[in-house]
Amino acid sequence: MATADRLKAARADQKPAAGETQSAPPIAASGVALIFEESSPGRRGVDSGGGADSAKHALELLGDDLCRTDIEGFPELSEPQVLRHFLRLSQLNFGQALQFYPLGSCTMKYNPVLNDEMAALPGFASLHPATPPHLAPGALELIARMEAALAEITGMDAVSLAPAAGAQGELAGLLMIRAWEEKRGKVRRKVIIPDTAHGTNPASCTLAGFEVVVARSGPRGYLEAAEIRRLLSDDVAALMVTNPNTLGMFEPEIQEIAAALHERGAMLYLDGANMNALLGVAKPGDMGADIVHLNLHKTFSTPHGGGGPGAGPVAVKRHLEPFLPHPRIVKRADQWEFDRDRPDSIGRLRSFHGNFGMLVRAYTYILAMGGDGLAQASRHAILNAAYVRKRLEAHFPSATREPTMHECVLTHDLDTRTGVSTLDLAKRLLDFGMHPPTIYFPLVVHGALMIEPTETESLETLESFIETMERIYAEALEDPAMVKAAPHSLKLRRIDEVTAARRPVLRWNAR
Repeated sequence: MATADRLKAARADQKPAAGETQSAPPIAASGVALIFEESSPGRRGVDSGGGADSAKHALELLGDDLCRTDIEGFPELSEPQVLRHFLRLSQLNFGQALQFYPLGSCTMKYNPVLNDEMAALPGFASLHPATPPHLAPGALELIARMEAALAEITGMDAVSLAPAAGAQGELAGLLMIRAWEEKRGKVRRKVIIPDTAHGTNPASCTLAGFEVVVARSGPRGYLEAAEIRRLLSDDVAALMVTNPNTLGMFEPEIQEIAAALHERGAMLYLDGANMNALLGVAKPGDMGADIVHLNLHKTFSTPHGGGGPGAGPVAVKRHLEPFLPHPRIVKRADQWEFDRDRPDSIGRLRSFHGNFGMLVRAYTYILAMGGDGLAQASRHAILNAAYVRKRLEAHFPSATREPTMHECVLTHDLDTRTGVSTLDLAKRLLDFGMHPPTIYFPLVVHGALMIEPTETESLETLESFIETMERIYAEALEDPAMVKAAPHSLKLRRIDEVTAARRPVLRWNAR
């Protein structure tokens, strides 16, 4: 059976029998042909100059290494068909460039097109990663300037741009703590993290060989120095904390906590996931942090990238600088070069020197904004989140009475009143062309809605979101079944998310 025929048969098999309900969408949306179904033998999207024997000519021209012949039933299409197929797929996605995307904690801010234009300059985009340093002085100077800018923004002494993501930046920081302790002759085994921590924090601790100790947030939603002192021992290497925390609150006792840690020989690791609230307003270095990692895709307007490419620079105080990943970029005799003679370094984290295109984009953003502009961005982010929190408080009260910053965590009573869950609210938002906020996080808040509008959204967009949330609340009271069945207007409806998470289908096997 041909591939297209097998897919059609599979599509038919997915149709529910009489009396059954369909729990999963068909392979393709109704009315949209599968790419295999559009295939026609001999059709080509590229003219290789071979006329009727174009496929044979392409094989001769490109060679066996570049022409795949091992995929049975691979679709044969014209160039317009291929273009339309991928454009159609792209339009099924939600993206920050198309819709409001208030994903709390992830800072889905607008990515300026200017950043992409600078990253596409031939001298950057066409630069081979193995280019010798003396032939790429401009790129190396950009990296050095970016490190200096981030050091100034964070109040730290040295920065490495090597980590390819925030989670890898976390791992780098924890490995440096471990290497520093090994250098002293004793390795402490424990790292304290708050009960509101991002999920990557305990994962990174475990990967670095540390045992996680959980600190309970105080009744007002933030860490208290007394709780940290209670957990401190001579086996605690560090506290890993996000500031502002995942409730959107600034940690008011952070300096007292830092002092308590340092008194016992432990370090303060500040997760910079929420740095978008602090730009030009407060510096982690002034809070007593020994290490801070940054997410360029969150704070400095580079693309999230669907898992890559990313960038998660790590910044340290002076005593940890020798342990930064290598190679380091240094200037000697007016020439930029790589310094690999670093015996205390934790080593190379990844190939080459980070995701350079992301560094160009973030550096462009910093230059375009300037110091005053970065500070204004954070102030606007805080203002927007406070506005949303205040306007929605009648139906979606805040999880805390304390002031919050760039994001707010809201809750609701619909689950007990009507059986409408936070997930149902999120799905219904999709019908209005808005991406849902983060839901059910932090875990300490029942039915949490974590909203971060960022500084780039207008008052009109915020008002539209607020009105939509109020409308959905009213719908949930009047017709809860309708809300629980949402979304109603998308190509795909409700899917079995538990099964998708536990048994994901990553590749279609038509055999």
